[in-house]
Amino acid sequence: MNEQDVIDLIRKDKWMMDVLRAVEKLNLPDWWIGAGFVRSKVWDYSHKYKKRTPLPDVDLIYFDPNDFSEKEANSFSTKAENRFQKILNKQKELCVKWSVTNQARMHLYHHRLPYKNSQEALSEWAETATCIGVRLKNGKLELAAPHGIGDLVNLKVRRIPNYKNKYRFDPMVFERRVKEKRWLEKWPRLKIAF
Repeated sequence: MNEQDVIDLIRKDKWMMDVLRAVEKLNLPDWWIGAGFVRSKVWDYSHKYKKRTPLPDVDLIYFDPNDFSEKEANSFSTKAENRFQKILNKQKELCVKWSVTNQARMHLYHHRLPYKNSQEALSEWAETATCIGVRLKNGKLELAAPHGIGDLVNLKVRRIPNYKNKYRFDPMVFERRVKEKRWLEKWPRLKIAF
C-alpha cells in the first residue's frame, strides 16, 4: 500500500469525504484532519473490517498565529477553536465529536520552539502511525505523512524518533497509551515496538 492507495481509500469513503468537505468550508489556514481519522481507516482496511472502528473524536488542526490572544495561548482551548467546533458540531449527520486545535500555540504544551506550520506540529505526535493527516484542498485530497506511511501500512506502532519532549521518551507512558487506547484489542495484527 502506498500514499495513493491511502488517498483512494479515503476518497471511496463517503463519510470521510463528507467530514473533509465540512472542514474545507471553514477555509482554515494550513488545516489537516489527523491521527485516528486516517490511521483507523488504514488499520480497519488491513484487518478486512467491513464496519468502521468508532473514533473517540476527529482531530482537526490548523495553523494561525493571529487568532488567539496571549492570555489564550496557554488555555485548554481558545475562543476561535471553540467557535469552529460549534460550527462543525451543528452538522449532526456527520456524527462526529470534534477536537479543534490551533497548532500555532501548541509548542507551549510541548515545551519547545514555535512550530513553523501544521505539518511540523503533526510530525511530533506520539507515534509514527499517528503522524498522519489528510485534507481537501480545491477538491483534491492531500496526505501529510512526516514520518512516511511505512509504519502505518505495515501495522507497526512505535514512538517517533528523537522526540524533544521528555514525556514521550518514557516507555511507561508509551505502554500506558497503547493500553488505554486498546489498540491491540481493536486491531490484533498490530506490532507494538515497546
